[in-house]
Amino acid sequence: VQLQASGGGLVQAGGSLRLSCAVSGLTYSSYAIAWFRQAPGKEREWVAGISCTNDDTVYSDSVKGRFTIASENAKDTVYLQMNSLKPEDAAVYYCAADLYHLCNEHSRYTHWGQGTQVTVSS
Repeated sequence: VQLQASGGGLVQAGGSLRLSCAVSGLTYSSYAIAWFRQAPGKEREWVAGISCTNDDTVYSDSVKGRFTIASENAKDTVYLQMNSLKPEDAAVYYCAADLYHLCNEHSRYTHWGQGTQVTVSS
């Protein structure tokens, strides 16, 4: 089982980035995929999920309307399109496999990607 996050980088405030999570070794119907982020000195924050129990996609209030999570190829790749980026969006972003499909911070995450750094300049 492997999740590999990529696509991070440096962007100016107001700009966009698209993160990718390459997923292998997991059965399509057995998991949801989530994105988390963690900024220095802060707790890890759940950001978005796809293939959730009650809604196909769910977002945290902090990114709703600016970020979009999507998948292709039966979730072999999950994307996080980030628009209108703010300095407070800067963090290391991780993708993770959500066994319970709850799409929130309380679910059970069994596998994690290695993280990709997003830096937003003001």
